[in-house]
Amino acid sequence: MQRWLVVMAKAPRAYAVKSRLAKDIGAAEATRFYRVVLNGLVRRVAGDPHWQTVLAVAPDRCTREPVWPPGVAVTAQGRGDLGRRMQRVMEALPPGPAIIVGSDIPTIRPPHLREAFRLLDRNDVVIGPAEDGGYWLVGLKRRPVVARIFAGVRWSTPHALADTLSNCRRLSVATAATLPDVDGVDDWQRWRRGG
Repeated sequence: MQRWLVVMAKAPRAYAVKSRLAKDIGAAEATRFYRVVLNGLVRRVAGDPHWQTVLAVAPDRCTREPVWPPGVAVTAQGRGDLGRRMQRVMEALPPGPAIIVGSDIPTIRPPHLREAFRLLDRNDVVIGPAEDGGYWLVGLKRRPVVARIFAGVRWSTPHALADTLSNCRRLSVATAATLPDVDGVDDWQRWRRGG
């Protein structure tokens, strides 16, 4: 059965991406960071034979714009909060296990994803925690049904992971590697130093 890797992405435009980071380093630099990280991630993962990569993009009207890395399928995220958009993507994909990752996690590598898919072979859900209380990866087996685990999550807070896990009470859950995301100036400086 086909495995699906979905990269959630926003159009890389000033004031539309990395707004918290932009307050510290400026919108132009925050947008440049986002574009570099998104393009690097897609380059690393899109050609892997273990999964099919799809970019789920926002806003929806940008699906046909030439801002996305070439050679990758692009679909719209749809409306609503992050949970509704992720649920919609999970339900719209063809059959097979699916993993969603963020587009602003510079340390994602194919071995992280291969391990997450291996964990998903034996569990209903896989989650890759981020260092800030959120998560960089969430995957669902999507069989026999697509679990609904994103309702009521307090997104962009330290509670996002705990809220999602609370929605998984009747499901088997595995934990993937913990990776850092880049939301503030300290994270960005660490990224610039290569750390």
